[in-house]
Amino acid sequence: MKNIKYIWLLVILIGFNACESDDDFPPSADPLPALISGTADFSNYVAVGASFTAGFTDGALFRASQENSFPKLLSDQFVFAGGGTFAQPLLDENTGGILAGGAPTPFGYRLVFGGAGPVPLDAFLAGQNLPVPPITSEAGNNIGSDFNNFGIPGAKSFHLVTPGYAAFNPYYTRIASGATSTVIGDALAQNPTFFTLSEVGGNDILQYATSGGTGVDQTGNIDPSTYATNDITDPNVFAGAFTSMVTALTQNGAKGVVTNVPDITSLSHFTTVPYNPLDPNNPDTGADLVAQIPLLNQVYGALNQIFAVADPSRIITFSTTETNPVVIKDENLTDLSGAIAATLGPDPAFAAFIGQFGLPAAAAPAVAAYLGATYGQARQATENDLLVLSSGSVIGTVNQDYAATLAMSLPPALAGQFSVEGITLPLEDKWVLTPQEQTAIANATSAYNATIVSVTDSNPNVALADLKSVLEQASTTGYPYDDFMMTTDLVFGGLISLDGVHLTSRGYGLMAREFLVTIDEAFGSNFIASGNTPPANDLPTNYSPTLQ
Repeated sequence: MKNIKYIWLLVILIGFNACESDDDFPPSADPLPALISGTADFSNYVAVGASFTAGFTDGALFRASQENSFPKLLSDQFVFAGGGTFAQPLLDENTGGILAGGAPTPFGYRLVFGGAGPVPLDAFLAGQNLPVPPITSEAGNNIGSDFNNFGIPGAKSFHLVTPGYAAFNPYYTRIASGATSTVIGDALAQNPTFFTLSEVGGNDILQYATSGGTGVDQTGNIDPSTYATNDITDPNVFAGAFTSMVTALTQNGAKGVVTNVPDITSLSHFTTVPYNPLDPNNPDTGADLVAQIPLLNQVYGALNQIFAVADPSRIITFSTTETNPVVIKDENLTDLSGAIAATLGPDPAFAAFIGQFGLPAAAAPAVAAYLGATYGQARQATENDLLVLSSGSVIGTVNQDYAATLAMSLPPALAGQFSVEGITLPLEDKWVLTPQEQTAIANATSAYNATIVSVTDSNPNVALADLKSVLEQASTTGYPYDDFMMTTDLVFGGLISLDGVHLTSRGYGLMAREFLVTIDEAFGSNFIASGNTPPANDLPTNYSPTLQ
């Protein structure tokens, strides 16, 4: 992957001609209308949500990203319509990350473009022999709760209404009003006259998706205290949390805008790595792959005789001329490990086959059992599978832990050959979203959105910003924003940041503009017509590694 940057060249040709008549001058453009606020009161705007609301980008939250969060960009326009100050819980630095008791948390350094792809800032700087600035923002240093932005990265719908959530999320720890406070309670304490409640429901499916579906679809389980991090939230749990928050935010007459939940599988986190990345024609890696293919087809040929009987769609073959799909483990498949071991173990032809690797015939049952355990739920990926972004860095690499275990019973060189991710070692579930897992995500998304529409339709003080349609268009034909065409392509699409999920700062500008479109339509303002929108050209799509 090459580092592709936006380079916009504006060529202006102005011809000055002598003239004596005003008729020679083109008429001036009609002036824009004056801004009107309509029926909404923007004097005290409060934003509630998760990472998008906070300004999370490039895999991290940092000071510059917060200053370009979509709520801050909205507040910059609200100022011209009676809006007040907009206070945010700014972090201390631009490294990304946060500490808890002086120790690192899962929220680490922000990503930067390293030439071949996104890399953490600390690794990039160290590789350039440059000093690595420390993360200094400490969750334990509570800075109070008098803020207008209550965007909490990582928060699911029910987290926002759960007392004591500060004990589980460092970003809320530093601003919670008390040990048993809730995010929505602290937001309500600011007495908002206008609010946004955004991306609620996103994390309820996102963590399942980014983990490759390793969690559990908890539909039918209405006790969120039993959920694990990567689980899908039950739609009734979501409905209870969302409805209660909208009711509370509007009870004193405040107006606001909520968003629906987009189809997250159209994000570049799930569309960048192809299902068939093994290219024999690749000038860098193709020759090595081609050299291995005869042996690969021999090994898989032994398995294919079982697959041909049980499920022909699982037959695995590699081509020396066409791009090849990776081999994956699909937990939805019937486990054929026993059949593989029972068929190959006593087969004299299989004993002769393993002999070419220097293994005695007596080892055939053990090797057959290994093949069964490894390939019992294996198949090649199809265009219906989605590989997560992080899989791109492991495909084709040797799984050293697996190789070390295998080397206890096989020669080390052979153990390494059978430990190549996606080629001889099926990719684990965490690297792939299968169609069944995608269906679980889609079903939950649909249920969440049905609740959002129902709540919005029943409350005249609430409008719906259709971010689902925006993302859908951006992922297909592109979405216009000023002079830019925003797409979901990683790195160069302009909309999605280097983590493949969260928006760039320019993307948050587009999000703010879409909120303004909704506000105009619902509450009679004219932000769009009067030209009061965040200028796209003022907002970056990436941040320099040297940003201080």
